[in-house]
This record gives sequence, structure tokens and C-alpha cells, in this order.
Amino acid sequence: MATLDQKSPNVLLQSLCCRITGKSEAEVAHQFQYAVRVIGNNYAPTIERDEFLVSEKIKKELLKQRREADAALFSDLHRKLQTQGVLKHRWSVLYLMLSLSEDPRKPSSRAGNYSALFPQALPRDAHSTPFYCTRPQSLALGYGDRTTGLSASVGTSGISSLGVYTLNGPTPTPQSLLAGQPPQSAAGGGQLLGSRLAWALPVSSSPSSALAPPTTRPLLGPPVPCTRVVRPRRDGDATGEVSEAALVRDILYVFQGIDGKFIKMNAQDNCYKIDSKVVLCKSLRDTSSRLAELGWLHNKVRKYTDARSLDRAFGLVGQSFCASLHQELKEYYRLLSVLHSQVEDDQGVNMCTESNLTLRRLLVWMYDPKVRLKTLAALVDFCQGRKGGELASAVHAYGKTGDPQMRALVQHILCLVSHPILNFLYRWIYDGELEDTYHEFFVASDPNVKTDRLWHDKYSLRKSMIPSFITMDQARKVLLIGKSINFLHQVCHDRTPPSKITPASKSADTPKDAAELLSDLEGAFQEKIDTAYFDTSKYLLDVLNHNYLLLEHLQAMRRYLLLGQGDFIRHLMDLLKPELARPATTLYQHNLTGILETAVRATNAQFDNAEILKRLDVRLLEVSPGDTGWDVFSLDYHVDGPIATVFTRECMGHYLRVFNFLWRAKRMEYTLTDIWKGQMCNAKLLKTMPELSGVLHQCHILASEMVHFIHQMQYYITFEVLECSWDELWNKVQQAQDLDHIIAAHEVFLDTIISRCLLDNNSRSLLNQLRAIFDQIIEFQSAQDSLYRSALEELSLRLKYEEKKQQREEEGQWGVTAEQEAEEKKRIQEFQETIPKMRSQLRILTHFYQSIVQQFLVLLMTSSDESLRFLSFRLDFNEHYRAREPRLRASLGATRGRRLSNI
Repeated sequence: MATLDQKSPNVLLQSLCCRITGKSEAEVAHQFQYAVRVIGNNYAPTIERDEFLVSEKIKKELLKQRREADAALFSDLHRKLQTQGVLKHRWSVLYLMLSLSEDPRKPSSRAGNYSALFPQALPRDAHSTPFYCTRPQSLALGYGDRTTGLSASVGTSGISSLGVYTLNGPTPTPQSLLAGQPPQSAAGGGQLLGSRLAWALPVSSSPSSALAPPTTRPLLGPPVPCTRVVRPRRDGDATGEVSEAALVRDILYVFQGIDGKFIKMNAQDNCYKIDSKVVLCKSLRDTSSRLAELGWLHNKVRKYTDARSLDRAFGLVGQSFCASLHQELKEYYRLLSVLHSQVEDDQGVNMCTESNLTLRRLLVWMYDPKVRLKTLAALVDFCQGRKGGELASAVHAYGKTGDPQMRALVQHILCLVSHPILNFLYRWIYDGELEDTYHEFFVASDPNVKTDRLWHDKYSLRKSMIPSFITMDQARKVLLIGKSINFLHQVCHDRTPPSKITPASKSADTPKDAAELLSDLEGAFQEKIDTAYFDTSKYLLDVLNHNYLLLEHLQAMRRYLLLGQGDFIRHLMDLLKPELARPATTLYQHNLTGILETAVRATNAQFDNAEILKRLDVRLLEVSPGDTGWDVFSLDYHVDGPIATVFTRECMGHYLRVFNFLWRAKRMEYTLTDIWKGQMCNAKLLKTMPELSGVLHQCHILASEMVHFIHQMQYYITFEVLECSWDELWNKVQQAQDLDHIIAAHEVFLDTIISRCLLDNNSRSLLNQLRAIFDQIIEFQSAQDSLYRSALEELSLRLKYEEKKQQREEEGQWGVTAEQEAEEKKRIQEFQETIPKMRSQLRILTHFYQSIVQQFLVLLMTSSDESLRFLSFRLDFNEHYRAREPRLRASLGATRGRRLSNI
């Protein structure tokens, strides 16, 4: 090997000539000079270096020599050579083999063709009569003219590889069909001279215009006439049977959707048919019918594109779909133009060329184009009536097939179709702009929505327009990203450019970029969306928390509207008690507002942020006949701006309902405290009235029952409902990734409170019973106050009587007269007669209260909420009510049975 490397190229070339010819160096001088001229030829760079073209020519030469076995062996060896990286310039080796296999002393078609390609490189006696063949110039349209970077998939053996389409886009015309075309000049920059004639042909063009003979010119040097033998056109033989050549010409018309002489469109059957009067053998008739199917498929696709291309309402996605169909048809027309050139050569054949276009070969060559047209026609049917993201979903769904060629075709179309959608998407997530004139994007905007409802109502998802290759989670994130940008600009009045919030990455500027993204939906595409989502959402939450004190407002709701600020609420009740005891119609809001401000200044509420305190206010509810101030009083909290997005009107309505319930429960606790204080204060004073001991004992027992009930209810509401729900809400808010998470957590918090505080529709019966219990507590307070007033009045009179009696005795007089004593006894008698009435009233009140509590416990025991069932156990911890209510015993037994079965 080292010896070979040290030799010059001339020595190696001479050795190669000797090895091939088997002659000595002196004898191969002529061949050596020829080889040197070929290598040093100035026209060599202008040759189209197509390995497939040369291999096909070699196989054709072997077949012409009736060496079919050698042709098959060559195909197999060539295929193996392609799979190995031993040679880098296979085309040069194959071309050299083909050139050396020709005998230059014999004029032949091959020598003629290649002498035309290399007239300067051949020796002067390479052929006796040099001539240059001509080829049409308007039939070679390279795929590279339209899209770079896409390579043709080339077959490796025989004619079955013709017409194979690439996996990355429309297949270029098989190079074997371009064998007769001239090489392109270097001055043209390598651009193939094929015109767009076939592509520009309308469906309705006439046969003469579609298949007109092309112009010709010599490739190199001055024009030299070419010897031609013109064959007369004959559509049939002596028997009247149509020739195969005539059928081939008709088929080429049909391929373009044009009726031929013998094959025409049958409108009734919607297919191309051969006239029954035409004399034709069955095999040719069947083959022609199979080939004519391409014309029907072509018409179907072309009809769709012609109808939709001018429809502006079809949108950008639809126009991209039509453009992809046009690309496929363009390559189809390019193939037809090459086939047409073969037919023209058959009609006026050069002496050096023989005809090779038959129906059987057309059937083989058009197999892959037919498969692709079938795919396109089926896709057109599947996409009828769809637009935008729905159209992209249809294309994506059709690509789920096991056929790699069909899958690659659909994938290529999907890249073009999804390009506008990805452009919409990037414009939305990086700029917050939505320019969707034809409603193709899956994010919809309602221009009639005002700014205060921007987050909730202005933007939404069109679920039908979400492409199937985008998940619902990705679509939700895309919606949130653009919505956050618009919320920052329009509601928060934040002027930070979106590029500073999240850096914009490369967008899908071309279908190739779209293809790269679609090939990695769970990688690069997901990463782009996640990055924009996290950056934008984090920035929005920071603005809300720092500039608009969102979390502080949330805590203010807990402290004031949910009675979390205990010292403030207690002092406020003390100050409001005289006012709220009055009829509701006599209250004035400005008086109550002044009391509120006094309570704030006197408690720890004064240390809250001024922004929060100025939003705290008093609200009077609608007055009903007989209402007192306790029934209509409510605290209010004003919200506006960005925080109103979280604390919506619906949420503030829930807060108002919960506040009224908690305020009433707190009032019951406040009332029972007053009852207990009255009992404790009057117990010693009334010891001198033993007749009241039974009544007072009865009051103490009933008050103890009520205090136990209210304490248990307050524990349940405060700790099991409010504190637990608040802790869950606060944890969710701290972990929230976007504003929607905070809104959702807040709504769940309010719904939980509404439900567990018995304020929802399912707990209406429980709430009615609880309100009845509260009413009994108010009535008991009134009854006890009346009792104490009567008792204290009687006590006062008795003390005055005794004091007067003692005073008269000190003066030396009789303490009382008989009349005064009788009058005193009569008054005492009358008072003692009212005691049974008081006792009866308390007994009725106790019975009514206990019956309501029993019904309340029965409802609690049958509730589906486990916490409410546990509340019933605490309310009746000593089974006092169970002993009196049979239904309660049955419910308790059933509950215990369920619990034991669960264990």
C-alpha cells in the first residue's frame, strides 16, 4: 500500500488501463490518452452526478445484451455497495465502468449519447460520425428548486424503485426517467432547466397544449443536425384493435384529469371508463382501468384545492393545508412531464433510442404516486368541514398508520399545517397578542368583556380547536401564559416588556422548525411552554403580593369577616349592644361606622395596614318587619383593582353569608354569657325568697344545656371548619404556581365553609333547626330577664317593708298596722301565685328547646358528613337526649353498626 501511495496519479492510471485491457503499456497508449482527457475534461463539472442514473444505464445495457442474470447480480452488488462506506465516490467508479465497457469503434446509441456529453474528451476517432442528440428542456424540475435539505430516496434495484417518494417531503421525479435529459450548464448555477409547464397546466387544458412537442437545441458547440426517423402515429392495427401506445397517451391525459380519446370520465359512475365500443384485449383494458384511477384521485384532490384556495374564511391553517396539497400535485405533475417526454420520443424516435414506456411499466412506476394520491384523497375527505386546530387534529390523527411512507407524507403535511398554529402560539405566549381573524387558534377572546372580568371571562379555550398533538395541560398553560401577560398590562398596569418577563426562544419561522418541534413534543416543545408558564406566572404573583398585598387582604378576610380577630369582635359587640338592641329601622350607618372606628382604635386591629383598615366598613342588610339591629348588621370589605379578580362578587357574597351565620352564633355566645352573669349576680340576692329556688334551679339547668350546645357548636365552627379549612387554603396559596391555583383554592375554601357551616342547599333543614335553637336562646333570655325583674321588684318591696317596719319599731311605734300587714301578705300571695306560671313557662320553653335539639341531633346522625356525626356525639355525650328520643336511639344504633362493619 505504501508503494501505491508513492506512485504518481499518471502511473496509477496507466496501470489501471493495463489491468482492464490486459495489454502492455505500449499497447494501451491510446486508451491512456483517452482516460487522461476524460479526467482533465473541462466539461466534467457540468454533468449531473447521479449514481442512480448510471446504475440504471448499466442494467439497461446488460438487459439489451440479454444478460438478465448479470443485471440482477449487478443490482445486488450495487445495493450492498451502497450500504457500506468503502467508497466515497461511487458515481465516478460506476461511470468509468460504463464508459470503458463501450466500444468506441462501433457507432451505437450509447456512444452517441456519451459523445454528446463529452465531445472534447473523446479521441478523434472515437466514432465515425459525431452527432448530438437533443432533449426537451421544459421537463426537469428539481425538488431542490423548492425545498433544500430534502434528499430523494433512491431505489437500488430494477425498475421497481422508480417513482419512490422521499420520507421527508414530496418525492422528486425518479432519475431513471430523466436519463435522456441534457446536463445543465454551469453558468446557470446548477439550476435544473425544467420549466413549470406541467405544474401550470390547468385541469381543463386541451390535450394539444398539455402534450405539445418541446423545443430542442444542441447541448454543446454549433448546431449539428440529428438523424431522425419519424414514425407515423397509429392508434390501431389492421384488426382495429387500439394499440398500447395510444392507450399510454390517453392514460397520460387521464393522469392530469383530462379526457382522452378512448378513456373518458363517466359522470354517472364517477370514474374513468374505456368506451365499450373500443376493441381492446381484457388485460390492456384492466390495466388501463387501474391506471385511470389516478386521474379520479387527482381530480378529487385538485377540486378540493381549487375550491378552498380562494376561500379566505378557510384561514391560514386551511391555506397551509391547500399549499401542502399543491406541493404534492406539483411533484406529481413533474413526474407526468417526464413520462410525457418519453411518449414524445416514442413518436419521433432517434436512431439511438428505443421505446420503453408501456402500460405495465406505467403501472409499476405509478404505484407509489397512486398510494400517495390515495392518501391525499382520503385525507381530503377526512378533513372536509374542518378548519384551524380541528383540521390539524384530523391530519395528525390520519398519520397514525403503520405504513412508513404514508406516515412520512402525513407528517410532512402536518408540519405545513401546524406552522400557522405554532406561530399563533408563540405570538400569544411571548407577546400576549392574539391575531386570530378566522378563529383557528384554540385560545378565544371576547372583546365585549370589561377589564374587571378579564381573567375570568375574556379568554377561554376552544376545545374543538385544540390540536390532538397538544395535550389539555399544555393548552391550559398556553392560555394562562397569554392571559397573565394581558392581565399584567391591562389590570395591573405593569409596563414591563414581555421579553423581560420570559426570554423569547426561537419560534417556528419555517415548516422545518415546526417539524423539529412536532418531532419532540414532550421535550423541546414542552420545555418552551413550561419555561414561559413558570416565568410569567411567578412574575404575576410577585406583582400581586408586593404591589397589591394579595396575601394581606386574604388574612384580613379571615380576621374580620370570619371573626378571627377575637378582641376586636368582642369589643365591637360590647359597643354595638345598645345600638343593635333597637329596631332596625332606627339605625343609621354613620353611627355604626363611628363605633367601628372606635373598636379598631381600641384593639390590636389598629396595627393593621392602613390599606386594609380603610376597606373595612359597615353594611346594613335589607330590613324585614320586626327586625332588630342584630338581624341587619354586617361588616363589609371593599375590594377593587387586581385583587377583585380573587375576591369576586360571588366570593364576597359567600363571605357575607358566612359572616351573618358566625355573627349570630357569636351573639348566642354573648347572650348566654349575659344569662350566666345574671344568674351569678342574682343568686345571693334571691336567697331570701325560697319560693323561687325551684324556678331558678330550672333556669340554671336550661342555661347549662344551652351553654354546652353553643360551646360545642362554636368549637366545631371555629376549629373543625374555619381553622382546618384556612390551614389548607394557606398551604395551597403558598404552593400555588399561578393565579388560577390561588383562585381555585380560595373557591374551594369558601365552598367548604359554606357546606360545613350548614349554609348550602343540602343542609337547609339542619340550618332551620339551628336557627330555631338560636331563637329559643333569645326567648329564654327574655323569659329569665322577666323573671329576674319580677323577683327583684318583689325583693325590693319586701326590703322596703322590712326597712319601714324596723324604722317604726326604733321610733317606739308598732312596726306595721294590721292593714299594712294584710296588704303585704296579699302582695306576697299574688307574687307567689305568679311563680307556677313562670315555672310552667320555663317548662314549656325547656320542652320545646329539647325537642328541637333532638330533631337537630337526628339530622346530624343521618348526615353523610362524618364531622357532623361526630358533632352529634359531643352534643349528646351523656346520652341525655337519646333516652328521650327513640329515633335517636335507632340512628345511633345504625351508625355504630356501620362503624363496626367498617372495622
